[in-house]
Amino acid sequence: MRLSTKGRYAVMAMADLASQPEGKPVSLADIAIRQEISLSYLEQLFGRLRKGGLVKSVRGPGGGYLLARTAGQTRISDIILAVDEPIQATRCTPGSPAGCHNNRGRCLTHDLWEELGNQIYLYLSSVSLEQVINRTVLGTSGPLPAATTAEI
Repeated sequence: MRLSTKGRYAVMAMADLASQPEGKPVSLADIAIRQEISLSYLEQLFGRLRKGGLVKSVRGPGGGYLLARTAGQTRISDIILAVDEPIQATRCTPGSPAGCHNNRGRCLTHDLWEELGNQIYLYLSSVSLEQVINRTVLGTSGPLPAATTAEI
């Protein structure tokens, strides 16, 4: 999957914003310090998050950013997609007639990786920002199957 720092940092910054007292704008400088992210990078990300309707800005003294909707209504997939981060595991562009190979054919494992990307998107769509800040994400997908002795 191609998830760069852009998507990870956007989620980290949004979680930081959501964990602050409700109704009080939060400055990007404060988020930058707490999350150890470059302020100029955050400014770029928050421009995209604002365009995506996930945050709103408050100007003037005491200004900053607020969530545009509640943390419970904000999905992690929304954040990642707002910063133009593709959720895909294939090396080709989903839906493109150009396949994985130069001859426009698809590789043998294309369907596997495309379905993995779909599952990742479904999972990130099922997780809210509220779950992240309340630390209730771990274990929501169920236990991993135990390895059998034949697999070891």
